[in-house]
Amino acid sequence: MQEKVLYEYAVIRVVPRVEREEFLNVGIILYCAKQHFLQSIFKIEEERLRAFSANIDCEELHNYLETWQKICKGGKNGGPIGSLAISARFRWLTATRSTIIQTSKVHPGYCTDAQEMLTTLFSELVL
Repeated sequence: MQEKVLYEYAVIRVVPRVEREEFLNVGIILYCAKQHFLQSIFKIEEERLRAFSANIDCEELHNYLETWQKICKGGKNGGPIGSLAISARFRWLTATRSTIIQTSKVHPGYCTDAQEMLTTLFSELVL
């Protein structure tokens, strides 16, 4: 039996009009120190987003979220933030911000497989 390990995750949200505080869950970011795992997954449903704001630029949003994935992977492709330690990258991505892309509060849990938990959370909270 595999050992359960602590993981932390946040829901990635798009907030088209920050002043209205309405959001749509579009992804998950999950960090597990013990498994040296940091990854995000997202799906942009343009039709649903346009119900919030007709003039939202979904291509630009997609590019921003791909940058988040590069930061998760680390290295030069993740820019200056990508060179930070894995825990620092997770904290930077989940920091409170008042932009179009935000995250929920960070939530903890226990799992045996971080990749499997990422997929499960994505299915339950985004799809």
